[in-house]
This record gives sequence, structure tokens and C-alpha cells, in this order.
Amino acid sequence: MAIECLVLGAGQEVGKSCVVVSIGGKRIMFDCGMHMGYLDGRRYPDFSLISGTGDFDSALTCIVITHFHLDHVGALPYFTEVCGYQGPIYMTYPTKALAPLMLEDYRKVMVERRGEEEQFSYAHIVECMKKVTPIDLKQTIHVDKDLQIRAYYAGHVLGAAMIYAEVGNIAMVYTGDYNMTPDRHLGAAQIDRLHLDLLITESTYATTIRDSKYAREREFLKAVHKCVAGGGKVLIPTFALGRAQELCILLDDYWERMNLKVPIYLSAGLTIQANMYYKMLIGWTSQKIKDSYTIRNPFDFKHVCSFERSLVNAPGPCVLFATPGMISGGFSLEVFKQWAPSERNLVTLPGYCVAGTIGHKLMSGKPTRIDLDKDTHIDVRCQIHQLSFSPHTDSKGIMDLVGFLSPQHVILVHGEKPKMASLKEKIQSELGIQCYYPANNETVFIPTTQNVKVDATKKFIKSCSGGDSNIALDNPCMSTCSLSGYEISELVRDEKLAEGILMMEKTKAARIVCEDELLQILGVEQHTIQFAHCFPVDLSNRKQLLHHSGGCSRQSTEEASSHYVVAKDINPSTSYTVLQLLQEKLRNQIKCKYILMASDHLKIDSVQIRVCLDEDCPYRLNQNRSSGGTTIYFCCSWSMRDEKLAKKCLSAIKDLDLAVQEAPRTE
Repeated sequence: MAIECLVLGAGQEVGKSCVVVSIGGKRIMFDCGMHMGYLDGRRYPDFSLISGTGDFDSALTCIVITHFHLDHVGALPYFTEVCGYQGPIYMTYPTKALAPLMLEDYRKVMVERRGEEEQFSYAHIVECMKKVTPIDLKQTIHVDKDLQIRAYYAGHVLGAAMIYAEVGNIAMVYTGDYNMTPDRHLGAAQIDRLHLDLLITESTYATTIRDSKYAREREFLKAVHKCVAGGGKVLIPTFALGRAQELCILLDDYWERMNLKVPIYLSAGLTIQANMYYKMLIGWTSQKIKDSYTIRNPFDFKHVCSFERSLVNAPGPCVLFATPGMISGGFSLEVFKQWAPSERNLVTLPGYCVAGTIGHKLMSGKPTRIDLDKDTHIDVRCQIHQLSFSPHTDSKGIMDLVGFLSPQHVILVHGEKPKMASLKEKIQSELGIQCYYPANNETVFIPTTQNVKVDATKKFIKSCSGGDSNIALDNPCMSTCSLSGYEISELVRDEKLAEGILMMEKTKAARIVCEDELLQILGVEQHTIQFAHCFPVDLSNRKQLLHHSGGCSRQSTEEASSHYVVAKDINPSTSYTVLQLLQEKLRNQIKCKYILMASDHLKIDSVQIRVCLDEDCPYRLNQNRSSGGTTIYFCCSWSMRDEKLAKKCLSAIKDLDLAVQEAPRTE
């Protein structure tokens, strides 16, 4: 059995997260995002790879959304209302509350302000959200009788969750975006120690180890204070939810301590509404916020107010949070056009910017001019300041999570290809875990192993132990006992000796029985097909053999060396000696430790070998005997299931003369 992972988005890139995982016959879509850097067909995942006919309800068991960022939820209304998916959708309560705000704000920016063709409408967003089932943290949801999912706290943004999925004994975690360190308004990611076949983790900062939070905060505050003290304006392009609240708390506290009077603005509408939800969902924030909430709501900012468009060119310094982040369009782009030409102004980019956005161009090296299209360009003379206030974990955080969970396999998504390659090598070399980083539209097959706990009969366990007297199974009331695959493997000394039959009956636990026990259970008479073969083997050094066995007859040595041996020439001692020699040869040649040595035969499973003293043996082949050596007949019998073993034994017997000679054979 294998886990099949189809990466439809965030494969060797950051944007449009979407991974479809087939696990135990179930198919789950994790996230359904859009790419903020594209306006063509690359904006959405290629949903045709899920179902060529468009029957997505049959192709998917459910969809799980990790958080409300557009690169994780932006394509959901299009997939449900335009493509037609009507199946189950799960997300946390805050995500269900906040995702519609993000989606509608994006729709307005793209359609109403930029005049682009509408991909989905406001009505589509409303209908899409009606299909969503909200879930709470650590709440186990049974999607059906086989599949269960569970959400764990991920930090990152309000309501973000890591998703645990289990089908039978196969388990995996999809992290979405997460943060392993707490910030001012959210706690660090938290997850139980789980036994996982697969971990799919983001890798945005695959090779970056960030400075301490306090050092980054000091640097940010110093840059902002310096700009406004010189009469400049500070533009902070950020998404309405997440970094806006984090930085507002930081600046509001700093303004209070420094007694600054410069206005701090939030772009009107969405962010104000978002702050209202933060006040309502205080239980999803950090412990520090929860503790201070009883005295004062930290989201009631003293020095932050809403911004009117008429204030864009107003004289004097100010700080403005404008959406969307990355300056990918909307109001942040309008303000950037106005403020970028002035050297006194500052644009500070607090997080990751996707390739293709203006924010990414600014982070890649300070440009002096940005072309929006063939007719529009922006002269860039303002200061550019980049700070890692991203809510994503860094390289150390990723390694800590992978090491803590210790999955069998890791898949990296949501990162840049060269950095993902470096992180893959680090995970494999330091943690010894197989790691992959597939590109978009590639499929990875992850092998899995299943341990099933079954009952086993006392007779089967004794057969596994190879007759080990230390196995205490003397309770007469115990006909079966319960063992896992690991415990059985500890008992078994030789795979051949562990043969049994797995019985699975309705309403009863699975159990392993021996072959003859099965016949008794079924009430069936045993029928055994036996094969037998009696054939001669020439032993040239008869004198040595008889001397070795102490069974030399009164015939002269010369006479004995010129005739073949018949029944009267072989006494029990001679027969036993031959079998001893054969036993040693079989141990070396077929690597079998458990050969039963009786007085007149050898036994290996159903294969039985004896020196044949019956001249009228019905299984004897008529073969010409040699005239210059000793000929002994061996009779070998076996059942059909041990045919391969029997062939190995026959081969060893026919070469036995090589084992008893000290000198080369004389012709």
C-alpha cells in the first residue's frame, strides 16, 4: 500500500497551495489556493488532473483548508461554484469567519478596480462558505467510517491549523503554514507526538535562520522612527489579517512609550472589520493576549485610526498599513505610486513576497524604475526596508518539527527550489528521513507499512520459536494469545519456520493458525500429496566410509572395493554415519539450521531422507551402478509445498561423494 501525493500547487514555488493525497482509498485535497503573481491560467491549480471528466465529487473524499490566506483558499469559490465540487469542506471556525473577507476584498480589487474578468462573484463566495463545516482544535472529525482528521494549532495567523489525517493504520500530517516561535498576538505551533508515515511541510524559509524577535522588532522601530522624524511617510504593505495586527500592537506600544504624535493609519474597511473578528476570537490568540484581555483588549489601539483616500497626499509624516501585501495591486499599489518618487519616504516589507509581485522586485534589489505595463512606470527613489516579520517558521523550526514527529517520509512544499534541495539534503543526512520536493503537477508515491495486531494459536507460536523452551505458554486455558507483527518477528528465528495461515472471520479477531489446525477448524479431512524418489549415489572411498562407521564386514577389502553395497553390507551404524555426513552438507549448502536427525532418517519440514535398505523399494530408479566404487541408495520423500527445498536436498545428496573423499576420485 502507498500514499499517492499529487502536488497541484506550491511545488518548488510559493503560491496556490494545493496538494491532493490518496491514502487508504480516500482522496483528500489540502488547501485550494491561488497564485498572487499570475493573472493567466497559472493563477489556479490544474483541477483537470484530479478528474478528467469533471466529476470532482466522486474524485475527492473531502477538502481541508488550513487558513484564510489567499494562496491557500483563493481558488475555493471557483472550484466549488464554477467547477462544481459539492463535497465536504473543512476549516477552523476563525478561518470560516475570515476567509470570506479576504476573498471579497480580492474580488473587488481585481474586478471593480482593475477591470479584470470576474472569476467568481460575491454570491459564489457566500454559497461556497455554506458548504463549509467548521472544526475546532484537536477535535477528531470522522469524514466517513474510514477517514478521520484532526486540527492542531499552527500559529502563523488566527485560526491556522496543521491537519492530521488517518485511514486505518496509515497516518500523515499536512502543516499548511506554521510558526514554531510565538509572537505578540499568536502562540507557537503545537502538535502531539504522532506516529506518521508522511509529513508534508512548508519550506518558505528552508535555509534561513532568523535573528531573535526582539532584534528584528528594534530594527523595524528604528527605521520607522527615523523616517517619520525626518518628515517622511511610511508605507507598510500587508494583508489585512495577521501581520497588520502584529505590527499594530508593536507600533501602538512604542508610540505610547515614546509619546509620539505622528498618526498611524489602517486602510479603511477590511482591516477595521478584521480587528473586530480578532476581538471576538480572542481564544485563538497567544496566552499573553488572553491574560491582558481581562484588563484591556489589545486590539483596541490608542494610536491607530482609519485612513481616508484624501489623505494620500496630505502634508506631514504618517505610517500607513495598506492592503494587499506584496504590493500585488489594490490600495497598496495606489499609495506606492504616489510615495515611491520621494527620497524621504519609506516602504518596509515585513514578510515574504511572491515572485511576480512588485514587493518581490523591491526585495530582489532596489530598482530605480518599475514598469507596470507598456504605458505606465513608477520612479522609485524612496527607501526600501526589508524585515523578516513573516509568520512562517525558519529552517531551524522546520528541522525541529521534523525531528519531533520523526515521520517515515517528508515532502517539502511552499518553497523555492534551490533552498528546498538544500533542506532535503539536511533532513536526509541529519535525521535519516527520506525527503522529496516535487514540482507542480508531479506525483510522489510514498510506500507504507501496516502492522496489524492478530491472535495466534499456542501451536503456531511454539512453531515460531523453533522449539525454544523459554517460551512460557503452559497455561492450559490459553488456546490463543495476541501478538503484534513486531513481537512475532522477535520470536521467529527463521522465516521458513514462521509459516502459518491468517484466518479472518466476521465478528471475530483475526488469528494465525497452523495448517493442520485450519483443517480441524473447517472440519475437512486432510489429503496429502507426497512425492518420493529412490536413487543410487556412488561413494568411491568405501573403505574409509566403513572404517569411519566401524561397520566393516569380514569380506576382504579388495573384494569389497570391487562390488556395490547391498542391504547386507550396511548396518545401522553405517547408515547413521552417512546421514551425519549428509546433515553437515545440508547445513552448509542450503543454510538450514533446523534439521531433525533421527536414528534412521533426516527431516526438514516435510522433506524426509533415509538410507534405503529395501532392494524392492517401489520408488527406486533402475540406473546402472558403477563397478569401481560404493553405491548407496537414498530414499527421499516430500510434500508439494516443499518442492523447492526437496530439489536442493536432492542436489546435495548426489554430490555427497565429494564430502566423504579425502583424495580425488579415481575413475
